[in-house]
Amino acid sequence: MNKKLYVGNLSYDLSDEELKDHFSQAGNVTSANVIRYHDTGRSKGFGFVEMGSEEEAQKAIDMFNGQELKGRKMVVSEARPPKPKSNFGGGFRQRNRFQKRENFDNQQA
Repeated sequence: MNKKLYVGNLSYDLSDEELKDHFSQAGNVTSANVIRYHDTGRSKGFGFVEMGSEEEAQKAIDMFNGQELKGRKMVVSEARPPKPKSNFGGGFRQRNRFQKRENFDNQQA
């Protein structure tokens, strides 16, 4: 089963291919991607690497966590699942926004 790793503190000029090549020293790399800003294409300084197995992922953590790549010490750990996104666009309103406050208070009593 594939295991996804978080890789932080990456150099801003690191490419997906360079990241994949570097992590292939620890085993089979299924995918590697550096996260970038949509509008500029500039790296955000972190990415994700998917290793072929749990053992290879642990080996990559042991090998690369705290090691330098292009002058920056990487932070490598097991990736956490993304937080669920809510459907709410803002604060929850209990009353009609056009209703006057005193009318609302009278209805609650």
